[in-house]
Amino acid sequence: MPLLEIKALSHNFEGLRAVSDFNLNLAEHELVGVIGPNGAGKTTVFNLITGVYRASEGNIRFAGQELVGQTPHRITKLGIARTFQNIRLFRELSVLDNVRIAHYAQAAYSPLEALLHLGRYRSEEKRITDHALELLSVFKIDAFAFEHSKNLPYGLQRKLEIARALATNPQLLLLDEPAAGMNPNEIMQLMEFIRWIRKTFHLTILLIEHQMRLVMGICERLVVLDFGATIAAGLPVEIQNNPKVLEAYLGGEIVK
Repeated sequence: MPLLEIKALSHNFEGLRAVSDFNLNLAEHELVGVIGPNGAGKTTVFNLITGVYRASEGNIRFAGQELVGQTPHRITKLGIARTFQNIRLFRELSVLDNVRIAHYAQAAYSPLEALLHLGRYRSEEKRITDHALELLSVFKIDAFAFEHSKNLPYGLQRKLEIARALATNPQLLLLDEPAAGMNPNEIMQLMEFIRWIRKTFHLTILLIEHQMRLVMGICERLVVLDFGATIAAGLPVEIQNNPKVLEAYLGGEIVK
């Protein structure tokens, strides 16, 4: 059974068909990319998977459970985490607190215990802090634990956003244009980083990206959207030579 199974997924915005009959099976530990021009519906698919939008039609099943109609926090608890094209950190909070916050949906104490600092509160807070520091250490940003997140360089802010996503203990990680704003050297480092987090954290990864060197270099399969519809799907080498993709998305040869 696929980890993620999407069937006949469609979504309308006031009569506009943003996604039309989208289908995808994602096996455990796969790394699959979704590409397409701006406005093709890629981020809408992510928003449908994570419960930000409710699908107009179709089904989304994750580990056998239907996601359509579930709230975003419930979907996070089931094991799906995401990042965003525009980095969404708590800029005025410390690097450590940005990661600590991601733990609270699974915190094992009651609101009353939190208010009065009783019962499980202290031990659970220590567990959360220790795990957050461990993640920062693994990502090699623990030296910045008490810095405001807004003060981090751009590349480290990207790392922090991924570390925060992984604090929710996901099985499936959705990356929305992780290479946005990066130079070619940073993109090469990001490719290795994505490979590393998949192996280290035993993740399945679905990513949206415009950087062809990245998707051609790390994705095992690609799905191409245009005006909300799937125009191609297959191995990177197949997509690279697909006339519909060249015409609709790239207007020429895909850069290797």
